[in-house]
Amino acid sequence: MYFLFAIIALLCWSGSDFFSKKGTDEKDKNSHWKVSFAVGLIMGIHFLITLIGGAIIDANGGPDAVPKFVASLFYTDFKFMDFITYLPVAFLYIFAMVIGYVGLRYIELSISSPICNCSGSLALLLCVIIFPLIGAEAVQLNVMSIIGVVAITLGIVGLGIVDNKENQELKELRRKDSNRKYTKSILAFLLPIAYLIIDALGTVGDEVLFHYVDISDYAANSAFELTFAFLAIFAFIWVKFVKKDRLFAKRGESGNAIYLGGLCETIGQVFYMAVMFANYEVGMPIISAYCVVSVLWSRIFLKEKLSVKHYITIALAMVGIILLGIFSPV
Repeated sequence: MYFLFAIIALLCWSGSDFFSKKGTDEKDKNSHWKVSFAVGLIMGIHFLITLIGGAIIDANGGPDAVPKFVASLFYTDFKFMDFITYLPVAFLYIFAMVIGYVGLRYIELSISSPICNCSGSLALLLCVIIFPLIGAEAVQLNVMSIIGVVAITLGIVGLGIVDNKENQELKELRRKDSNRKYTKSILAFLLPIAYLIIDALGTVGDEVLFHYVDISDYAANSAFELTFAFLAIFAFIWVKFVKKDRLFAKRGESGNAIYLGGLCETIGQVFYMAVMFANYEVGMPIISAYCVVSVLWSRIFLKEKLSVKHYITIALAMVGIILLGIFSPV
């Protein structure tokens, strides 16, 4: 079943990329808060489902008495102190995601998604440095992991050079079919890079936290969802009452696609956990390739067009991502 779970997670997370991008208007300065509200709303609902499901499952033998998939969907052993404990890590992950949502206004999904998904390479390097300092078992890099990190680095650097050296007229011509007008700015490229760095710090924080603190994966995921739910409350107040803007688009507009994005993000997280419990080593390389599907969706449905040089550098980064998914020691 892990293969099916991994495919579902891959499709959902790529779907989250696609629907969030589709529902984002590059002229809407509140778009990132609207996407944050959509994701936090759905995650908050799932958090409540797991609280109720957790109580029922605990009363009937605990999580080991049900299939792992059922537990990943309906169970948690969350306690409020877990929220406090996991808050710094959740903050890093969510902060990175919000920055990614801002970036949707400025750059093609075909470019931003592969960059964002390269955070695992930086996280691996940070773990190599930090683990010995905290008394954890040192991470030994294997040859394939090193090749993966090098491929990702070359892909990102190459992508940045290609995108910023491209003639502006050619760039605007490419974007004409997708009906999006982006501002050529170093900010456009730096936003997914910022996501990469902050998300990598979140991953390292995860590893360090689980080394020192006794917290289950169920509780950590619930703490993450609750933190996002609180962000959704803030986003609702900010957009609705401070900015006097609408959180739901009018019928026929594409803005409501962000709620499908939130649903895909949450379901993808559920099936990611199912893979983690079932066969992490084999399932993760499949899930790590979700940005490949994101690029495919952006090309087919968003009509994004990149140059051959763009696709070469993106392919190089994707090869590195998949290699790390297979061979990473962390």
